[in-house]
Parts: sequence; structure tokens; C-alpha cells
Amino acid sequence: MLSFIPFLSLLGLTFFSQSEKPKINVLSSGFIYETAPFPSCHASTLLETSDGVMAAWFGGTYERHPDVSIYTSHRKNGTWSTPTLAADGIENEVFRNPTWNPVLHRKNDGKIVLFYKEGPNPSEWWGHYKVSEDEGKNWSKETQLPPGFLGPVRNKSVELSNGQLLHPSSFEINEKWTSHIELSDPDLQNWEKVELKGPFSAIQPTVLFHPKNKIQVLCRTKEGVVASAWSSDNGKSWTPLEATNLDNNNSGIDGVTLSNGSHLLVVNPLKKGRNKLVLLGSSDGINWTELLVLENEEKGEFSYPAIIQTKDGTVHISYTYNRKKIKYVHLSL
Repeated sequence: MLSFIPFLSLLGLTFFSQSEKPKINVLSSGFIYETAPFPSCHASTLLETSDGVMAAWFGGTYERHPDVSIYTSHRKNGTWSTPTLAADGIENEVFRNPTWNPVLHRKNDGKIVLFYKEGPNPSEWWGHYKVSEDEGKNWSKETQLPPGFLGPVRNKSVELSNGQLLHPSSFEINEKWTSHIELSDPDLQNWEKVELKGPFSAIQPTVLFHPKNKIQVLCRTKEGVVASAWSSDNGKSWTPLEATNLDNNNSGIDGVTLSNGSHLLVVNPLKKGRNKLVLLGSSDGINWTELLVLENEEKGEFSYPAIIQTKDGTVHISYTYNRKKIKYVHLSL
């Protein structure tokens, strides 16, 4: 297992210094596919498998088109498989809905869950999931979540110290955005919901873990900043959402707490536009330092990142590349 550098912890510092940033090694960078049976794609998710990494995303004619479906690909020995259809919104021979925002999760029993949304738009969608017992090669029939629950709306679910699953979620109704936390048991039963309150139109939380069982969420907002809230009771209650010092362009973010306790976050560090995408690092979830520029162009869309750390200690990132492809980056620190 690769050993991560404890980010400045040996120096007793509580933030990442620009002059003493950890060294980032780009092990691999490229597109998950070059050609696919759909012209547009978005909203990727990543999960470690027994022999590599799996990605999922939605693809179709364009976002909201009824033909938008969920696709997956597996990376083994450095090569991605051909994209495969995993879920769609076909209701009958003459009607179908678009599908949205897949999220991959591994249960304690080893089975993989594919969460996704179905419906004509985010104000009217509902939550589904499928289960795979063979590392994502085949999927069960879809199961609809209980009324009022969507599951993880874009970013990954996480397991808490008490064994519950925390699903970061949100609603978009009539231009009003609200974020909330959904809690379930490991078998996706006994669902409950906790609202995230505060003066923000915030959606799509991502979750970070801190000492003494503290949990932090960071949210996308319409107000030009990333918003943050904290819980000390396994997600049962939360502080009000407050502004961070991170710009947000009303686009998705994703973060991960590394095995050494440090945190990474992928964001568009802009008030407007999605033409720059960076990797940030932090030791406390409050002070962030730019570690790597993933994309920086005069125009274009590089957005909706996903980030995970695998058992070997390396970091995997995927994101939308101009709505045409999903880009993948593999890093070590």
C-alpha cells in the first residue's frame, strides 16, 4: 500500500502551504472512451472494484432528452472497457423518461449499488437503485426509493461510525434549491431525512470526515460561494450552512477524506464559467490550497467531478469534458 505524505502534519501546520505542497504525480490521464453511442454525457461517478475502477455517467442526445440513460465502464490493467448500458427510463413501448446523476456505492456485503434518478427534470424526478452481485457486470431490476427520498443526488454515499449510511441529497423545486441528508441502514431500509438550513440555495453536498466523529458537508450554491455545515452526532443534526472562502460557479463539486485524515476537493474556482477545474487540499476542511490545475482554458466546460481514494492509496478523478466525453485522471501524492 502506498504511503501518503501526511500533508504538513509533520510540520505541525494546520493548512497547506503554497511553498510546501505535497508532490502530485499524474499516473494516468485521458478519456474513458473515444466513441460512444451517445453524443452528450455528464455527471460521472467512480468506485473501486476487485480488479480496478468502475465509472458511471449519464449519456444521450442531450441532458433532459428522454433517451438519456446510465452507462458504465470498467478500468482494468490501465484500459477502460466499452461503455455499457446499465439503466434507462423506459416505462413502456411508447414512453420513456431521461435518467440522471448516477452514484456508485459498495454495500458491506460486497454488492454494488447504482443509485440514479428518473424523471423529466430535477423538480419532478424520483430515486431508483439497482444492485450488482458481479462487480457491476450485470444489474438487478430497479427498485424505487421510498416517496420523498432521492438517495445520493450526485455525490457518493458514505458509511458512518454507527454503521448507518449517509446519502448527501437535495431538492430542486420551482427554482428553489434545498439540501438535506438522507440516512438509511446498510441494507437501504429505514430511511430518515435531516434538512440543511441556512441562507443559501444549495444542492449536491459532498461529505468530509474529521476527528472526534465530526462530519462536514460542502455544497454547491447559487450565491457564488461553496457553503459548509457540520455535524457532531452522525448526521442527526447540523449547524446552519455558512459561506466558505471558496468561489463557486453554480456547478458541482466533490471531495474525499484521505486515509491520513487530509482532504481533497475538486472545484471550478470561478464565480462564473466552467472553463477551469482544480484540485484543492486541506488539513481542516476550512483552509484550502490549490494542488493541481486539471483544466484551464479560455472557454469550454470541465465540470461535475468525482473523486475517490482506492486501497493502494492513489486518487482517482473523473469529470465532464465539454459534455462530449468523461475525462479520467489517476494521481499519487
